[in-house]
Amino acid sequence: MNRLQSGMESAVQEQMRAERMKTELITNVSHDIKTPLTSIVNYVDLLKKEDIPSPAAQEYIAVLDRQSKRLKKLTEDLVEASKASSGALPVDVQPIDVSVLFSQIAGEYQDRLADCHLTLVTQPPEGQPVVAADSKLLSRVMDNLVSNICKYAMPETRVYVSGVVSDGQMTLSFKNVSRAELNISPDELMERFVRGDASRHTEGSGLGLSIVRSLVQLMGGTFRLSIDADLFRADVTLPLVQQD
Repeated sequence: MNRLQSGMESAVQEQMRAERMKTELITNVSHDIKTPLTSIVNYVDLLKKEDIPSPAAQEYIAVLDRQSKRLKKLTEDLVEASKASSGALPVDVQPIDVSVLFSQIAGEYQDRLADCHLTLVTQPPEGQPVVAADSKLLSRVMDNLVSNICKYAMPETRVYVSGVVSDGQMTLSFKNVSRAELNISPDELMERFVRGDASRHTEGSGLGLSIVRSLVQLMGGTFRLSIDADLFRADVTLPLVQQD
């Protein structure tokens, strides 16, 4: 029995060491990419300010601008995904007023979703619940979910963001109609580099939902996806702060 326990402890320690090495490798490689990439982005910005008469050259510059920014976002996502999954991100859990949270959701995401031809409908929970969460990490979670919705939701439809309180927790739900039926399991969608659009007609790294799950877990919450044909739902469940 002692030998079995010792073997399990060694396996856990080895896995943790492998995760740390993987995080360090990804961080170092991303940093090495970021340095020359920053120069490329800066020079492209300078070229955009030049009076270049050739339409073809202008198109080349536009492609360089778009793709360099896409690569920059990918390196940032890689670092964040690695740090989040290994628990290397600092977490500062504080009480957050849910009514204020929903006001922020309406203020920050209504126009952004409208630009994607989507209508935001918010449904706050009853009462005045307060959740325990890290405000910066929670904002990152919501940003990723809204970005995912903009990429894959059917245009001219509604996006519902609702809150439900139950059993000492609050579940923040994001619901939308997808452009096409999703023939993929929720667990697969939360894996790294897996995308809902297998044809890759939309840009993305396939890291967004994986990052969301890791960030929510760091805050002591749970993240769950539900798929029913073209109906997509993401649930972020966080503990409530017990009020006197």
